[in-house]
Amino acid sequence: MYSSETQIRVRYAETDQMGVVYYGNYAQYYEVGRVEAIRQLGFAYAELERTGVIMPVVEMHCKYLRPALYDNLLTVKTILKELPLHHKIEFHQEVYNEQGNLLNTGKVVLYFLEAKTMQRTVMPAAMKERLAEFFPA
Repeated sequence: MYSSETQIRVRYAETDQMGVVYYGNYAQYYEVGRVEAIRQLGFAYAELERTGVIMPVVEMHCKYLRPALYDNLLTVKTILKELPLHHKIEFHQEVYNEQGNLLNTGKVVLYFLEAKTMQRTVMPAAMKERLAEFFPA
């Protein structure tokens, strides 16, 4: 299993009239978590795109347990529970507040696509090799 954590401070513009994070912003929090998880593996998302591989989101699930509030420091935990073997990768996400309370859970599925043809492909070999260290056979 591979796991990564990233912190995000809730900005005023991300909240509604009640000072609660607007539900649609969790997609952005998840993205920040995914991009930083990939970076922590030693890859920049932009580098992957330069190799001709893109990763569009094809599915997202989100469960709201408790509200995140203006100025909270959130921890976005990003987890890969299994090594991707084919064209898709599933990121599981958990969002915690500073007190360690679980606020939100989600799952985001992305496909590996060849940018020029928009056809499914597999994870770039260098990324798969790096991730394999976290998934002993």
